[in-house]
Amino acid sequence: MKFFGVPVLGLCFVMGILLASGCDSANKKAASQPSSREASSGTQTDKVDESASTQTSGKSPLAEAKENWSKAKPNTELAGKIDIDGSSTVYPITEAAAAAFKKIYENVNITVGKSGTGGGMKRFDVGDTDISDASRPIKDKEFKACKDNNVSFIEIPIAYDGLTVVAHKDNDFLNELTVDQLKTIFLSDKAAKTWKDVNPAWPDDEIKIFAPGTDSGTFDYFKEVVAGSEGAIRPDMSTSENDDVLVNGVAGDVSAIGFFGAAYYFQNRDKLKALKIVNPETGKAVLPSDETIENGSYAPFSRPLFIYVNKNSFDKAQVEKFVEFYIAKAADFAREVGYVALPDAVYEKGFENFLDENVGTHYLNDKMEKRSGPITEVYQLKNLTK
Repeated sequence: MKFFGVPVLGLCFVMGILLASGCDSANKKAASQPSSREASSGTQTDKVDESASTQTSGKSPLAEAKENWSKAKPNTELAGKIDIDGSSTVYPITEAAAAAFKKIYENVNITVGKSGTGGGMKRFDVGDTDISDASRPIKDKEFKACKDNNVSFIEIPIAYDGLTVVAHKDNDFLNELTVDQLKTIFLSDKAAKTWKDVNPAWPDDEIKIFAPGTDSGTFDYFKEVVAGSEGAIRPDMSTSENDDVLVNGVAGDVSAIGFFGAAYYFQNRDKLKALKIVNPETGKAVLPSDETIENGSYAPFSRPLFIYVNKNSFDKAQVEKFVEFYIAKAADFAREVGYVALPDAVYEKGFENFLDENVGTHYLNDKMEKRSGPITEVYQLKNLTK
């Protein structure tokens, strides 16, 4: 039999293919709606239209993403793995982001490790992880290792932290320290044995030190501030990559001192007391708080925290969506676990770098020399080294 000159069996076969194709397309669309980054990587016409739409709505791409994620509904179609490792300081923020993302995408398996910034980078620069948490900017040797292994990355700041020096809550003589006193306690060529060696008015009790391990970005940052490029930190400390171990160590000895990220202090105020640090520029002793960390008066221990994202991992839809989600809600996650949110302008630039795939670091120049300064000045496209 024929229908308009076409065999009926042949016509049915063609219609069946078309219907199946349409259903398959619909399923794919339901499974994976385009992310903000996918939308931004369309044709030039698409970008012009998107720009015009953004100008009309008066919202930035990040603001649009925040609004979209606030309306996100559970999705069981997206699946896959995301491998994250690195800083124990950044861990609580990333863990909060992962837990919130899992509430939307329950079939995405996210592994978050905390082997330390250096430990995480050793895996990241050979392409073993999708994201590396870091409590300091990438080092020149890590940058070179990434280049050698063809790992391009996007550097995204996610919060402020104030490295916090702590003592036992019942210690009645330690209330504040100068940077010079920190040097007396922690430098290997000084290495005070008792508190009396630091200040003659203090007791002749042995100093017990609990500190992050050498793979920790917190250790690196502390060393940079206290020891500089030439000095060395004393080796006779009790060290751990697990901040909870450090908290318990200091809490268990009235003569102990230690340091770690502010969030771990805020979570353990009942066991510890934070020591004021004398700002070298103003001479004022300042405690870490949201306000003093953000305005920089808690110096020299205020610092930004980062995630480094392997650009190749954007081939995985689950990674791309997670990074967009993380940036969009980073300020909320930071506050939730006791850190300080960055200025909105920094999150906006981070989101732009994500959308445009601007790879490289802002914290090394072309000669692989460190670039330093306020994050609002350093984290600019003109400072990007690829």
